[in-house]
Amino acid sequence: MRFDVLTLFPEIFTGYLGESLLNKAIDKQLVEAHVHNLRDWANDKHNRVDDRPFGGGPGMVIRVQPVVEAIEQIQPLSDKPGRLILLSPQGRTLNQPLVEELAQEERLTMICGRYEGFDQRVIDLLQPEEISLGDFVLNGGEVAAMAIIDSVIRLIPGVLGDEQSAVDDSFSEGNRLLEFPQYTRPREYRGLNVPEVLLGGNHQEIHAWRKQQSLDKTKMRRADLLDEQSDDANQNKR
Repeated sequence: MRFDVLTLFPEIFTGYLGESLLNKAIDKQLVEAHVHNLRDWANDKHNRVDDRPFGGGPGMVIRVQPVVEAIEQIQPLSDKPGRLILLSPQGRTLNQPLVEELAQEERLTMICGRYEGFDQRVIDLLQPEEISLGDFVLNGGEVAAMAIIDSVIRLIPGVLGDEQSAVDDSFSEGNRLLEFPQYTRPREYRGLNVPEVLLGGNHQEIHAWRKQQSLDKTKMRRADLLDEQSDDANQNKR
């Protein structure tokens, strides 16, 4: 999987790319990550990539020329042009089914915004897929790009030590509900004990307990997920 990120602040990614699972995946050559500075495509002596909005209003808008020309040069850097994503609060909300969809791609190219966003012609000309982390606004798209990278690499074979963990996680393919509680040593801490069922070695009972715990937690915290599963089941019967 290859990731290309176009940003005004490439230094934000320096520490991120050198840590944890992502760094190991890069070392194993399971993942490539390339960060591109949008200012490299500025066409004036001050390296400006933004300007005041026509019609007035607060803040600055990222100009169309550097973004379009950057993408036109970045996309041919690999045999696959890649799925083009613009991080935007107006986009499709990122969730686990979408992450699973993105993980099937060989390349993702992500554009990180700043300030008041992009000149609309960026979207009109490039036709990117817009993706949002949720109904809130960030200072820029860099955190959203990291969230996509972090969630997608977990589904790339060989990245996780135990790939089953990605199947059982909350919202994941093997469990669209919330994940069951987990415990480790010690067995008792400040009067709180590990449930006996987890200590008995009966895997059938453990599986049933975990399934029920997952269902109970989802009912209490995210009942909307149960409604979605019911809707999906009804559609499959048609």
